[in-house]
Amino acid sequence: MEKRKMKEKKKKPDNDIELKEVHKVWGPVEAEVIKNFLESSGILCILRGEVVQSVSPISVDGMGEIKVLVSEKDYDLAKKLLKSPKI
Repeated sequence: MEKRKMKEKKKKPDNDIELKEVHKVWGPVEAEVIKNFLESSGILCILRGEVVQSVSPISVDGMGEIKVLVSEKDYDLAKKLLKSPKI
């Protein structure tokens, strides 16, 4: 019984998703536009930034950078969509 529990603990959960940076922007408005565009195409994404924009809306030396992250399985499609002239 104990061996079976140990094996179950070693399994990687299905909801554990690897994220990959697909794009980088310098403002929250552009980040939201890209996020909405990707999500309207069925690609879920997460925005990650170093500084909360409402606290410090001015970007200095890359601190205002916002990364757009998608799952590895959606990365190629997201990259292709972002290169298309539709945006």
